[in-house]
Amino acid sequence: MSNIEVVLTPTPLNKRDFSPYGDILEAQGDPSFPINDGFCERFHDRAQMEFGPEGRAGISLFKAKPRSLPYQFDLLERHPDGSQAFIPMSMHPFLVIVAGDDNGTPTGPVAFITAPGQGINLHRDVWHGVLTPLYEPGLFAVIDRIGNTPNIEVYTTPIRYIITEL
Repeated sequence: MSNIEVVLTPTPLNKRDFSPYGDILEAQGDPSFPINDGFCERFHDRAQMEFGPEGRAGISLFKAKPRSLPYQFDLLERHPDGSQAFIPMSMHPFLVIVAGDDNGTPTGPVAFITAPGQGINLHRDVWHGVLTPLYEPGLFAVIDRIGNTPNIEVYTTPIRYIITEL
């Protein structure tokens, strides 16, 4: 890791600040409507999923080791041919790191903490940190592109970022 450090304070995940990077998946707001004879509320069309011309949608399960704050990182990745949704399979918050792009280089990373039960969908080609649960079991359903061509770019920053407590 680099000798240069930048400290980031995570903010609660919210639609306004996260919208440049992706969608928030949660059972709140409109459009929603009752289904199953009124026994279920459908929160409809929560994410803009993309899978590129050479791919298809796939559902995988990821089990990641929990991390703790303060959390240090210098690695970001992105998926140029497909979006990637992370849906926690427990009611625990997790850390989300995203960044802008400057001609193929990540810039200005920001950190969010989800509320229990919130998931995210990262738009295609958005720089992001690795899956970072803060609690066991770290189990997520992931919907992303499955295909025969590579769909990942990895970048190690010259800066070590440290994410502090809220």
